[in-house]
Amino acid sequence: MRERWKWILVIGVFAVAWFLPVDRIPAGDSRLQGALVEALAMLHEYARDHVLLCLVPAFFIAGAIGVFVRQESVMKYLGPTANKVLAYGVGSVSGSILAVCSCTVLPLFSGIYRMGAGLGPAIAFLYSGPAINVLAIILTARVLGIEIGIARAVGAVAFSVVIGAIMHFIYRKEELEKVNAAMQLPQTETKRPLWKDIVYFASMVAILVFANWGKPAETSGFWYAMFAYKWYITAASAIVFAAALVLWFDFKLWKVVAASVPVAVLAFFFSHEPTIPFAAGAIGLAIIASTDNGEGGEWFSSTWDFAKQITPLLLGGVLVSGFLLGRPGNEGIIPSAWVSAAVGGNSLAANFFAAVVGAFMYFATLTEVPIVQGLIGSGMGAGPALALLLAGPALSLPNMLVIRNYIGTQKTIVFCSLVIIMATISGYIFGMFF
Repeated sequence: MRERWKWILVIGVFAVAWFLPVDRIPAGDSRLQGALVEALAMLHEYARDHVLLCLVPAFFIAGAIGVFVRQESVMKYLGPTANKVLAYGVGSVSGSILAVCSCTVLPLFSGIYRMGAGLGPAIAFLYSGPAINVLAIILTARVLGIEIGIARAVGAVAFSVVIGAIMHFIYRKEELEKVNAAMQLPQTETKRPLWKDIVYFASMVAILVFANWGKPAETSGFWYAMFAYKWYITAASAIVFAAALVLWFDFKLWKVVAASVPVAVLAFFFSHEPTIPFAAGAIGLAIIASTDNGEGGEWFSSTWDFAKQITPLLLGGVLVSGFLLGRPGNEGIIPSAWVSAAVGGNSLAANFFAAVVGAFMYFATLTEVPIVQGLIGSGMGAGPALALLLAGPALSLPNMLVIRNYIGTQKTIVFCSLVIIMATISGYIFGMFF
C-alpha cells in the first residue's frame, strides 16, 4: 500500500509538471517573480522533453543491470582489479555511445557502481556519457569553429580518463576493500548465454539513444538521415526488445502483445506526437513487468528503486537551477549580463567562473552549443567558452544532488572540483592560443 502511494505521488507530480500552463503565467515586474516563473517553466520543459524519453528508459536499463548483469562480469571489465586500459576504455567508450544528458546518465552510473564497478571506471563512465557526445562535438565544430570542436573532443576524452584515475588514486584504500569483499562472493550460475543479454541490453540502449536523437544543423547527410528515421529505428529496436522478453526472459506472449497493440494504434493516430505512444509503451512495460512473478518482477522492483531515489532529487534540482540561472534566452535571479561580463577575455578568473556556472547550470543534450554561441556574441572569450563546454554538459545541480546520494558528499565534491579545475586550466591554455 505504501509503495502504491509513492507511485501515485510520483505520477501526480510528473502530471502537474507536464500540464503546467507556464505560457499563461505572467512573469511579473520583479526579477524574483520572473525567476519563480523560470523555475516552473524549466520543470515543465524537463518533464515534457526528458522524463519520458530519457529518464524512463534509463531507469529500466539501470534496473536491468542490477538484476541481469552478473557482478563478476562487472568486476572483470570495470572492477578495481581489472586491466586499467580495458576498464577506463570500457567506461569512457560505453558512456560516450549513449550520448545522454548529465541527468539521464545517473541511473546507469548508479547501476554499474552498485554492481561493483571500480570508482575510477565508473566516474569515467559518468563523465563521458554527457560530455563525449559525437553529434554535439560535430555541432560544436560547425557552429563555434573547428578549433574549439577539436579541443572539446580531445578534452572530454582526456577528462574522463584522468578524472577517473585521480578518483581511483585518492580512494584506493576503499577500492581495495571492495576487491576483498567481491572475492568472498559466491559464483552465480548464468541462465542465458552472453549474446542474448547483449541483444537485450543493446535493444534498450538503441531505444534510449534514437528516441533522443537530436536534429543536426544540416538538412542532409548521415546525421540528418539518422534523425529523419529515428522513430523507425526506435520502433525496430522495440520489436527486438519485445521478442527478447518473450523468447529469453519468459514473459507471457499474450501480455507483451496486449501491451504492444495500444502502442501501435497510438503511433498510427499520433505520429505527430511520438511521446504519446512512447508513454503507452512505458506504461505497458511497467504493468507486465510488475505483474511477473519471476525475473520480470525483480527487474521492475530494481527499476522502481532507482526511480523513487533519483526522481525527487532531479526535479528539485531542476527547480533550483531554473530559479538561479533560468532557461536559455531567459533570465533567472542571476542576471545574464553579469555572466557575460564575467567571462570576457581569458583570465583564470573568467575561465573559472565559466566552469563553475557551467557546472551548476542544467544543459539538455545539444543545447549547450547555441547557449555558448550567444555568450560568445555577447563578448565571451574562447577559453571560457571551452571551459563551459567541458564542465557544463557533464555536471549540473540536479546531477550533483543525485551523485552525492550514491558516492557520498566528499567524493562528489572531489569529482566536481576536478571537473571545474581541469575545465578552467584547459580553457585558459586554449585561450592563450586561440
